[in-house]
Amino acid sequence: MKLPIYMDNHSTTPCDPRVVDAMLPYFTEKFGNSASRNHSFGWEAEEGVDQARKHIANLIHADAKEIVFTSGATESDNLALKGVVEMYKEKGDHIITTSTEHRAVIDAAKSLEKKGVKVTYLPVDKAGRVDPDDVRNAITDKTILISIMLANNEIGTIHPIAEIGRIAKEKGVLFHCDATQGVGKIPVDVQELGVDLMSFTAHKIYGPKGIGALYVRRKAPRVRLAPMIDGGGHERGMRSGTLPVPLVVGFGKAIELCAQEMPEESVRTMALRDRLQDGIMGAMEEVYLNGHPTERLPGNLNISFAYVEGEALLMGVKEIALSSGSACTSATLEPSYVLRALGVGSDLAHSSIRFGIGRFTTPEEVEYTIDRMIKAVNHLREMSPLYEMAKEGVDLKTVQWAVH
Repeated sequence: MKLPIYMDNHSTTPCDPRVVDAMLPYFTEKFGNSASRNHSFGWEAEEGVDQARKHIANLIHADAKEIVFTSGATESDNLALKGVVEMYKEKGDHIITTSTEHRAVIDAAKSLEKKGVKVTYLPVDKAGRVDPDDVRNAITDKTILISIMLANNEIGTIHPIAEIGRIAKEKGVLFHCDATQGVGKIPVDVQELGVDLMSFTAHKIYGPKGIGALYVRRKAPRVRLAPMIDGGGHERGMRSGTLPVPLVVGFGKAIELCAQEMPEESVRTMALRDRLQDGIMGAMEEVYLNGHPTERLPGNLNISFAYVEGEALLMGVKEIALSSGSACTSATLEPSYVLRALGVGSDLAHSSIRFGIGRFTTPEEVEYTIDRMIKAVNHLREMSPLYEMAKEGVDLKTVQWAVH
């Protein structure tokens, strides 16, 4: 076993060597522009792009013409929300989302609010799931879009998307789903889920960074989007710009591998995740699971360690790559807004650690992580006066702290 150990597969994943092999020829030999229709270099590049588009469409049960390439899930989310709002503004000005969405959706919604769009942020239960009845009750005659993620990036909780899809259909409202953490890890079928737009990206599934996609439904209903980038009319006019052919090919290969290996891989990562969970939670008291106990991503584990500061714990196990909160918010010292939305107190929210198990995680790495986490938590608790007081039976909520 080599150190350091990577346990942060929700933030990004290493490129699978098979993906790198598929991409390499498109940097040097097959370097054409896929929009060049009048010579063999262009045709070769276009063929690579078409093949990738088919692999991606097949995995989510869509048509290849419904896949629009973007720079990543953040752009896909922005294009979905802003593109729908602009295109359907005559119809209404209200969108519905949840309080635990990824920042790419929440911040896009906040930006739209500044332009007069009304946004409803629905609450979630203590396991992190939104209630479909809340979605139904929030719909008005001005609602043009519902945007709810498939699986949460911090706590792994999977939302009841198919049920929400049925409600959206019944009410004639477009439904966008940020499926960045789910595609390639759990089965995703846009027809069964009733989704009209879906965002996802390559770098979460062992593909390259810098390439993502937005699924845009073509019939029943035909979804139209106002573009955010104008130019040569690429991607059916929804997203102009020369396609990064090597990245597109890598994305296609990553998806193809997921399609082949997902059934076996999800069972393996779930077994490793459960071993990690049992090993840590069985050895210590005052350790709490965040998120849904069963309706969760196979490789996700988010735990709060009472009386321990999350950042201090990360520093105590520097040889293991972990995160407290999501990668996109780790620059701030605010407690996770996702955990706060679950009703987790700020002390426990500050003590949460996210473990992300992936394709290349080994059983030896899991055992090492269990051992190191137990030692590091016990060491920090030994130095904690709060832990000592709690052990002595003092109710910390009733303590009056002196202010100097």
